Amino acid sequence: MCMAQAAFAAGCFWGVQHEFEQKKGVRKTVAGYMGGITKNPTYEEVCADKTGHAETVSIDFDEDVVSYEELLDIFWKIHDPTQKNRQGPDVGTQYRSVIFYYTNEQKRLAEISKQKQQSSVPFKKPISTEIVAASEFYPAEAYHQHYFKKNGVTGCPI
Repeated sequence: MCMAQAAFAAGCFWGVQHEFEQKKGVRKTVAGYMGGITKNPTYEEVCADKTGHAETVSIDFDEDVVSYEELLDIFWKIHDPTQKNRQGPDVGTQYRSVIFYYTNEQKRLAEISKQKQQSSVPFKKPISTEIVAASEFYPAEAYHQHYFKKNGVTGCPI
């Protein structure tokens, strides 16, 4: 097993976590917060849009089963990366689109993937997705973890 880590922000973390945990090779997902300035932020603080954090899903995956590129493909399909600081009805910087990279190779692959997406048919508007180095990740409160599973939601409303 060759384990690696990835982190993506694509709107509300409930649906994002649900989509990634369906992928074979994804060993663990955790909903949380990344990219801000407040240490140990709470959901309420993040929702007030004052911490700088984005709702993020941290992913542990087996590179022998699923590639980082496959995870990027999922990321692009589950949200509208042309919406700046929002996803659907969720508005604020905490819902921004971000690829957090852990290695230079992840950064390179993310940049290539973003270029490819920008030139594809579905995205006529500029993609607002940020590609930034991963920073401290703070797990969200327990009631946010695997929210869709816990609440009997079977599909992603994204």
